[in-house]
Amino acid sequence: MTAEALRRSTRQALTVARRDFIATVFTPTFLIFLLSPLFTIAFGAMGGLGASTMTRSVVERSKLVVLTAPQRNDAIHDADTQLRLMFGRDDMPPPLDYRAPGADPEKQARTLIGSHEGDVDAVLYGPLTAPHILYGNNSAGEANYLAALAEQVLRSDRIGSSAPLSTPVKTHIAQTQVTESGHSAAAIFAVVAIFMLTLFLAGLTIGTMAEERNNKVIEVLAAAVPLESVFVGKLVGMFGVALLFVGFWGTVFSQVTSIFPGLATTLATVAPAVGKPVFALLFLIYFVMSYLLIGAAYLILGAQASTQRELQMMSLPMTFLQMGMVGLAGTAAANPGGMVAWIAEIFPFSSPMAMAARAANSPALWPHLLAIAWQLLWVSVVIALGAKWFRHGVLKSGGGPRRKS
Repeated sequence: MTAEALRRSTRQALTVARRDFIATVFTPTFLIFLLSPLFTIAFGAMGGLGASTMTRSVVERSKLVVLTAPQRNDAIHDADTQLRLMFGRDDMPPPLDYRAPGADPEKQARTLIGSHEGDVDAVLYGPLTAPHILYGNNSAGEANYLAALAEQVLRSDRIGSSAPLSTPVKTHIAQTQVTESGHSAAAIFAVVAIFMLTLFLAGLTIGTMAEERNNKVIEVLAAAVPLESVFVGKLVGMFGVALLFVGFWGTVFSQVTSIFPGLATTLATVAPAVGKPVFALLFLIYFVMSYLLIGAAYLILGAQASTQRELQMMSLPMTFLQMGMVGLAGTAAANPGGMVAWIAEIFPFSSPMAMAARAANSPALWPHLLAIAWQLLWVSVVIALGAKWFRHGVLKSGGGPRRKS
């Protein structure tokens, strides 16, 4: 290809890219698309609130029953108060329900476990030196708690008092040092973020392609511009939309500690090994690589499909592939340096996510130079082959005259 032909093809591709960018961004629906993560977060928060409410209501109805003589209730209550100091709010055992034992404590306990009067998780009866504990489904922890409670009461009896024997001095120290778990958390975040952004934004590409196939717009473009330029232009145009989306939400999340100051302490221990500025640059590069690979694949699929149903059927394997790649990259993020990590870093479609995770886990920079060159090679190959397949798919459907590349 001569220099003049290259300039002409570039100009035509940029024209298509500008048209797609403007047609996508300068519409009222783009604002909804831009803010759609807010709706996702809101729906997720509502679902989480509903689930936590249901869980809390179940926990509040649950109880542990102690069948002992009334004169032992005070000692059991004191021991229960001391033991509950070791539990967090979400791990707190159900409250105790004190009842007098009947003529047959075992039968009484079995009746309580299977009764409908309330959610009785476990029942303790018999002498505390050899307590009998019956517990229901998924209540082994509650049974262990009742066993520890009986032990604590006997220890208090042995020393003749339930008062604490020591007075601890507790001092909180804010942890700012990033640990291996902090690097691992950053790695998992990188994998999930690239996957979600690519899945969310690449889907826009195939949706736009389907709409233009139905409206015959692609045939008009094919008649005016070489199809290879149409393919590259559409990929670049949608990539511009993706960068706008990422830039907007990246700016929002960079100010999250200003909006929610309480998160600053939590996020202080989560950081990538290469440093935040370098990680941000590498994250952007790997997102670009992942988007170009997946976006080109979606454009190819969109060109091969003749109907909306075919488009949905053809995009399903691509979605499965992405799910497999995020699973592979997630395993690599959790086990850096292993065989799975090497496979994930070499395989083209999982390499961007796996290398972003590597940047969070390891401070070495030279592997990223090799990975970027490797991914650029595959991006070039996929785009080159994709342009031909795109041309074949569009022409097969009757759109535009045949042209020589």
